[in-house]
Amino acid sequence: MMPANILLVEDEPAIQELIAFNLTQAGHHVLRASTAEAALTLVKNALPDLVLLDWMLPGGSGIDIAKRLRADERTRHVPIIMLTARSDEQDKIAGLETGADDYITKPFSPRELLARIKAVLRRRAPQMTDDAVEVKGLRLDPATHRVSTDGRPIDLGPTEFRLLHFFMTHPERVHSRAQLLDQVWGDHVFVEERTVDVHIRRLRSSLEGSGHDGLIQTVRGTGYRFSTQS
Repeated sequence: MMPANILLVEDEPAIQELIAFNLTQAGHHVLRASTAEAALTLVKNALPDLVLLDWMLPGGSGIDIAKRLRADERTRHVPIIMLTARSDEQDKIAGLETGADDYITKPFSPRELLARIKAVLRRRAPQMTDDAVEVKGLRLDPATHRVSTDGRPIDLGPTEFRLLHFFMTHPERVHSRAQLLDQVWGDHVFVEERTVDVHIRRLRSSLEGSGHDGLIQTVRGTGYRFSTQS
Protein backbone atom coordinates (compact mmCIF):
# COMPACT_ATOMS: atom_id res chain seq x y z
CA MET A 1 0.00 0.00 0.00
CA MET A 2 1.20 3.52 -0.76
CA PRO A 3 2.09 5.76 2.22
CA ALA A 4 -0.95 7.64 3.48
CA ASN A 5 -1.36 10.75 5.63
CA ILE A 6 -3.39 9.43 8.57
CA LEU A 7 -4.93 11.60 11.26
CA LEU A 8 -5.00 9.69 14.55
CA VAL A 9 -7.48 11.14 17.05
CA GLU A 10 -6.92 9.37 20.39
CA ASP A 11 -6.70 10.87 23.88
CA GLU A 12 -5.04 7.93 25.67
CA PRO A 13 -1.28 8.64 25.36
CA ALA A 14 -0.16 4.99 25.53
CA ILE A 15 -2.69 3.85 22.92
CA GLN A 16 -1.91 6.84 20.70
CA GLU A 17 1.81 6.08 20.87
CA LEU A 18 1.33 2.38 20.09
CA ILE A 19 -0.93 3.02 17.09
CA ALA A 20 1.29 5.82 15.75
CA PHE A 21 4.37 3.60 16.04
CA ASN A 22 2.76 0.77 14.05
CA LEU A 23 1.42 3.12 11.39
CA THR A 24 4.85 4.75 11.00
CA GLN A 25 6.52 1.32 10.79
CA ALA A 26 4.10 0.48 7.97
CA GLY A 27 5.30 3.59 6.10
CA HIS A 28 2.44 5.98 6.83
CA HIS A 29 2.75 9.59 7.94
CA VAL A 30 0.83 10.16 11.18
CA LEU A 31 -0.75 13.38 12.44
CA ARG A 32 -1.91 13.21 16.06
CA ALA A 33 -4.71 14.90 17.98
CA SER A 34 -5.95 14.29 21.53
CA THR A 35 -9.10 16.44 21.41
CA ALA A 36 -11.93 17.12 18.98
CA GLU A 37 -10.84 20.75 18.64
CA ALA A 38 -7.24 19.81 17.79
CA ALA A 39 -8.46 17.24 15.25
CA LEU A 40 -10.68 19.72 13.43
CA THR A 41 -7.85 22.29 13.35
CA LEU A 42 -5.51 19.76 11.72
CA VAL A 43 -8.14 18.81 9.16
CA LYS A 44 -8.69 22.49 8.38
CA ASN A 45 -4.98 22.96 7.69
CA ALA A 46 -4.53 19.90 5.47
CA LEU A 47 -6.86 17.14 4.37
CA PRO A 48 -5.73 13.67 5.57
CA ASP A 49 -6.11 10.52 3.48
CA LEU A 50 -7.86 8.75 6.37
CA VAL A 51 -8.99 9.52 9.93
CA LEU A 52 -8.68 7.06 12.82
CA LEU A 53 -11.20 8.39 15.28
CA ASP A 54 -11.63 7.42 18.93
CA TRP A 55 -15.25 7.42 20.12
CA MET A 56 -14.68 9.05 23.52
CA LEU A 57 -12.75 12.33 23.45
CA PRO A 58 -12.46 15.41 25.66
CA GLY A 59 -14.30 18.37 24.18
CA GLY A 60 -16.59 16.37 21.93
CA SER A 61 -17.10 12.75 20.89
CA GLY A 62 -15.75 11.02 17.82
CA ILE A 63 -19.35 10.75 16.63
CA ASP A 64 -19.61 14.56 16.65
CA ILE A 65 -16.40 14.89 14.64
CA ALA A 66 -17.58 12.29 12.13
CA LYS A 67 -20.87 14.15 11.67
CA ARG A 68 -19.04 17.44 11.08
CA LEU A 69 -16.65 15.89 8.57
CA ARG A 70 -19.51 14.31 6.64
CA ALA A 71 -21.54 17.55 6.65
CA ASP A 72 -18.71 19.57 5.07
CA GLU A 73 -18.29 19.34 1.28
CA ARG A 74 -14.51 19.56 1.62
CA THR A 75 -14.20 16.64 4.05
CA ARG A 76 -17.23 14.58 3.05
CA HIS A 77 -15.24 11.88 1.26
CA VAL A 78 -12.38 11.45 3.74
CA PRO A 79 -12.43 7.80 4.94
CA ILE A 80 -13.13 7.39 8.69
CA ILE A 81 -12.44 4.38 10.92
CA MET A 82 -13.93 4.56 14.42
CA LEU A 83 -11.86 3.19 17.33
CA THR A 84 -13.82 2.32 20.45
CA ALA A 85 -14.11 0.11 23.49
CA ARG A 86 -17.88 -0.11 22.86
CA SER A 87 -18.81 -3.47 21.38
CA ASP A 88 -22.59 -3.20 21.64
CA GLU A 89 -24.35 -3.65 18.30
CA GLN A 90 -26.32 -0.42 18.69
CA ASP A 91 -23.09 1.52 19.21
CA LYS A 92 -21.63 0.00 16.06
CA ILE A 93 -24.73 0.96 14.11
CA ALA A 94 -24.61 4.50 15.53
CA GLY A 95 -20.98 4.83 14.47
CA LEU A 96 -21.61 3.58 10.94
CA GLU A 97 -24.74 5.70 10.53
CA THR A 98 -22.71 8.87 11.14
CA GLY A 99 -20.77 8.00 8.00
CA ALA A 100 -17.83 6.02 9.43
CA ASP A 101 -16.45 3.52 6.90
CA ASP A 102 -15.40 0.94 9.47
CA TYR A 103 -15.52 0.27 13.18
CA ILE A 104 -12.79 -1.44 15.25
CA THR A 105 -13.39 -2.53 18.84
CA LYS A 106 -10.53 -2.24 21.34
CA PRO A 107 -8.37 -4.12 21.99
CA PHE A 108 -7.24 -4.87 18.44
CA SER A 109 -3.98 -6.10 16.94
CA PRO A 110 -1.78 -3.81 14.80
CA ARG A 111 -2.12 -6.31 11.94
CA GLU A 112 -5.91 -6.08 12.06
CA LEU A 113 -5.78 -2.28 12.10
CA LEU A 114 -3.43 -2.13 9.09
CA ALA A 115 -5.62 -4.62 7.21
CA ARG A 116 -8.74 -2.54 7.92
CA ILE A 117 -6.97 0.65 6.80
CA LYS A 118 -5.90 -1.02 3.55
CA ALA A 119 -9.43 -2.31 2.92
CA VAL A 120 -11.03 1.10 3.53
CA LEU A 121 -8.49 2.92 1.34
CA ARG A 122 -8.94 0.37 -1.44
CA ARG A 123 -12.69 0.98 -1.31
CA ARG A 124 -12.81 4.73 -0.67
CA ALA A 125 -9.46 5.98 -1.98
CA PRO A 126 -8.15 3.43 -4.48
CA GLN A 127 -5.46 5.87 -5.66
CA MET A 128 -3.80 5.34 -2.24
CA THR A 129 -3.12 1.63 -2.90
CA ASP A 130 -0.33 0.23 -5.03
CA ASP A 131 -2.67 -2.03 -7.03
CA ALA A 132 -2.02 -1.85 -10.78
CA VAL A 133 -4.94 -0.57 -12.89
CA GLU A 134 -5.62 -1.20 -16.56
CA VAL A 135 -8.16 0.36 -18.93
CA LYS A 136 -8.35 -0.50 -22.64
CA GLY A 137 -4.73 -1.65 -22.78
CA LEU A 138 -3.44 1.35 -20.81
CA ARG A 139 -1.72 0.00 -17.69
CA LEU A 140 -0.49 1.98 -14.68
CA ASP A 141 1.53 0.31 -11.93
CA PRO A 142 2.02 2.51 -8.82
CA ALA A 143 4.48 0.03 -7.27
CA THR A 144 6.97 0.41 -10.14
CA HIS A 145 5.77 3.90 -11.17
CA ARG A 146 5.40 2.72 -14.78
CA VAL A 147 2.76 3.39 -17.41
CA SER A 148 2.55 1.27 -20.53
CA THR A 149 0.28 0.37 -23.41
CA ASP A 150 0.50 -3.11 -24.90
CA GLY A 151 3.86 -3.50 -23.18
CA ARG A 152 5.33 -0.27 -24.57
CA PRO A 153 6.34 2.30 -21.92
CA ILE A 154 4.82 5.79 -21.77
CA ASP A 155 6.92 8.48 -20.14
CA LEU A 156 5.00 10.73 -17.73
CA GLY A 157 6.06 13.45 -15.32
CA PRO A 158 5.23 12.93 -11.61
CA THR A 159 2.16 15.20 -11.65
CA GLU A 160 0.81 13.63 -14.83
CA PHE A 161 1.35 10.19 -13.30
CA ARG A 162 -0.66 11.11 -10.18
CA LEU A 163 -3.35 12.72 -12.32
CA LEU A 164 -3.69 9.64 -14.53
CA HIS A 165 -3.72 7.36 -11.48
CA PHE A 166 -6.54 9.34 -9.92
CA PHE A 167 -8.53 9.33 -13.18
CA MET A 168 -8.06 5.59 -13.72
CA THR A 169 -9.18 4.75 -10.17
CA HIS A 170 -12.21 7.07 -10.43
CA PRO A 171 -13.57 6.41 -13.95
CA GLU A 172 -16.80 7.83 -15.38
CA ARG A 173 -17.06 10.58 -12.75
CA VAL A 174 -16.85 14.28 -13.51
CA HIS A 175 -14.23 16.13 -11.43
CA SER A 176 -14.00 19.91 -11.20
CA ARG A 177 -10.61 21.60 -11.36
CA ALA A 178 -10.86 22.36 -7.63
CA GLN A 179 -11.55 18.69 -6.85
CA LEU A 180 -8.59 17.58 -8.96
CA LEU A 181 -6.34 20.08 -7.18
CA ASP A 182 -7.45 18.71 -3.80
CA GLN A 183 -7.04 15.07 -4.78
CA VAL A 184 -3.88 15.23 -6.90
CA TRP A 185 -1.97 18.25 -5.61
CA GLY A 186 -3.38 18.26 -2.04
CA ASP A 187 -5.75 20.85 -0.64
CA HIS A 188 -2.92 22.56 1.29
CA VAL A 189 -1.13 23.44 -1.97
CA PHE A 190 -2.15 26.80 -3.34
CA VAL A 191 -1.98 26.85 -7.14
CA GLU A 192 -4.24 28.31 -9.80
CA GLU A 193 -7.08 26.10 -11.04
CA ARG A 194 -5.86 26.67 -14.60
CA THR A 195 -2.73 24.73 -13.63
CA VAL A 196 -4.93 21.64 -13.99
CA ASP A 197 -5.55 22.48 -17.65
CA VAL A 198 -1.80 22.66 -18.33
CA HIS A 199 -1.19 19.21 -16.88
CA ILE A 200 -4.24 17.76 -18.63
CA ARG A 201 -2.76 18.96 -21.95
CA ARG A 202 0.59 17.38 -21.11
CA LEU A 203 -1.07 14.12 -20.11
CA ARG A 204 -3.14 13.99 -23.27
CA SER A 205 -0.04 14.72 -25.35
CA SER A 206 1.79 11.79 -23.74
CA LEU A 207 -1.15 9.45 -24.39
CA GLU A 208 -1.76 10.63 -27.94
CA GLY A 209 0.68 8.18 -29.54
CA SER A 210 -1.23 5.18 -28.20
CA GLY A 211 -4.65 6.70 -28.90
CA HIS A 212 -5.61 6.85 -25.22
CA ASP A 213 -5.78 10.65 -25.07
CA GLY A 214 -9.51 10.46 -25.86
CA LEU A 215 -10.15 8.73 -22.53
CA ILE A 216 -9.69 12.09 -20.79
CA GLN A 217 -12.77 14.09 -21.69
CA THR A 218 -13.54 17.75 -21.12
CA VAL A 219 -16.97 18.34 -19.63
CA ARG A 220 -17.78 21.88 -20.65
CA GLY A 221 -18.39 24.23 -17.74
CA THR A 222 -17.68 21.52 -15.17
CA GLY A 223 -14.27 19.87 -15.44
CA TYR A 224 -12.88 16.57 -16.65
CA ARG A 225 -13.87 12.92 -16.81
CA PHE A 226 -11.97 9.68 -17.54
CA SER A 227 -14.30 7.54 -19.61
CA THR A 228 -14.28 4.72 -22.16
CA GLN A 229 -17.59 6.01 -23.51
CA SER A 230 -17.67 8.67 -26.18
